This record gives sequence, structure tokens and C-alpha cells, in this order.
Amino acid sequence: MKYPVSFDKIADKIDLHLIRVLNTVLTERSVSRAAIRLGMYQPAVSAALKRLRGLAGDPILVRSGAGMVPTDAGLRMIEPSASILRAAGMLFSDARGFDAATAQSTFRLAASDYLDPLFLPQLVAQIKAQAPGCPIEIHPLSAASDYRAHLAEGRVDLVIGNWAAPPDDLHLARLFDDEVVCLVANDHPAARRGWDAAMWLEAEHIAPMATHPGAKGVIDEHLAALGMTRNITVRCAHFGLMPSMVASSLLVMSTGRQYCERFAGLLPVKILPCPIAFPRMMYYQLWHERTHASNAAKWLRERVKSVAASLRK
Repeated sequence: MKYPVSFDKIADKIDLHLIRVLNTVLTERSVSRAAIRLGMYQPAVSAALKRLRGLAGDPILVRSGAGMVPTDAGLRMIEPSASILRAAGMLFSDARGFDAATAQSTFRLAASDYLDPLFLPQLVAQIKAQAPGCPIEIHPLSAASDYRAHLAEGRVDLVIGNWAAPPDDLHLARLFDDEVVCLVANDHPAARRGWDAAMWLEAEHIAPMATHPGAKGVIDEHLAALGMTRNITVRCAHFGLMPSMVASSLLVMSTGRQYCERFAGLLPVKILPCPIAFPRMMYYQLWHERTHASNAAKWLRERVKSVAASLRK
């Protein structure tokens, strides 16, 4: 009778690099994307995947239509491989602390583009000045991304954005709050004669696409609670382009004052009070339990907090 290869013999053939390739291929579901993320040549990733398939006795990743999907065995490997990589990353870093000047940790964060447009540039500048050896990855928050899963899988370490009610299954820290105002073109009728709630609701509004599946956004969630609906005629996935669209049209953009103030001196636009009272917009940083005790992640969270405080002043 032929017995399976013992665990010890398999373990002897696996190194940490192979585990990293396994996790990256499974989460990216693409050899080419995994190669880019790993900084490897695609044939090297293919060779590592072939070796992993031999060790597992399973294809791990198979073609489905135009893409690839993990097998059942592959799906079961995602969390254990992520766990191994997390443990390896923390094995010595927590023992010796985090020295920003010499560290080579990769910081991965996802951020809403509703943020103050100076936020991410200043955060990157601060990280690069204090931790020059640390690569930075900035991912978008979009309807196509599941930030909870990405935090749990280690694809991002931190998520920054605004929520009326942030999820209670993650760690969080409040960064700042902001007043909801309206941005309109200088020649918008409301800039001359003002408006009431009915006029504001009937105006042509521009609004962002959802940041995650099922999200309405804090403005429309509050309106729905009041039994109101605004007239959204444009939806845009590029929040940073919306002020320019407002400047050359009769569109109304409703968001935080801090964001609008960055454009008031650059474009022919005005900031008007909103005739409907909204709760203040609350901005948070969110993180998973897996990075809660990490010294590198703690350092990153302090940088985020520092930048938020400096911009608010």
C-alpha cells in the first residue's frame, strides 16, 4: 500500500517564499497579476505554482472562462497561508520593535477619495521621510472591492474613509469630523438667490459611485431616513474630478467643507450651506485584529492620525 507523503517531508520542501507565491496567486487569481505584485517574472511564478501543485496533489488554480479560480483545496489554503505570512512577519519585528529609519515593511492601505485631497500626498511624504525603505501601496475603495475581506486576508493593512456607522467587527479610530456643505458654480442660481429644501432636492446633483457593494453613501442614507430623495443626474467614480464638473455646469456637489475648501480658490466655485441639516461626516481609520498588535501597523496608524490632525488645524 502506498502511503501519503508525511507532513514533515512536505514541510521540508516548502519555504516562506513558496507560501507567499501560493497566497498571492490565490488572492490575485492570476499568475500575471501575482508576478507584478511579487516583483517576479511570470515564468518564475508559473514554476513555483507547478511545484506547489506537485506538493499539494491538486491543481490549486484552474481556468474558468477568461479568468482563473481556486479549486476547493486552493480556497482552503488562502487563510492558512495568510496566517503563516502574518506570523513570519511578526516573528522578529515585535521582538526588536519597529525602527522606521531601517524598516523595509510594505504599507498597504485603501482610502476613499472623499478625503481631503492633501491627505494622501502628505501621508506619503511623511512615511517616505521617516521610513524611506518602506514601499507603499494605496488601493481604492470601490464597489468592486470588499475591504473587510482584504483586511482579513492581509491585502491591505488599513482602510481610511467616512462612514455614518462604521462596521463593528473591525478596530477603528476617529480621525476628524466635517460639516456637510454644497459646492456650486459661481453662476449657479442658488449662489444668487439662495434655496430651500425643495429647491435643493430638485436641483441637479452629482454623486459618487458606491464605495462598496450595497452602499448608498452618508448623504443619501440620511435623506432616505427622512423619506427624501435628491435628483442625482450624474454619478462619477472619480471624486477628484467632480469639482471641475461642478464649475462648468449647474450640478450641485454635497460633501465635507474641508474637501470643498481645497477647490474654492482654484476653480470658479462657491461653497453654500445645505438647506437640509445633515449629521457631521465622520472619518475613521479601520484595521483588522490581525494587525492590531503589529508595531509596524501601529506606527502607520500614528502617521495617519498625525496627518489628519495637521490638516484639520
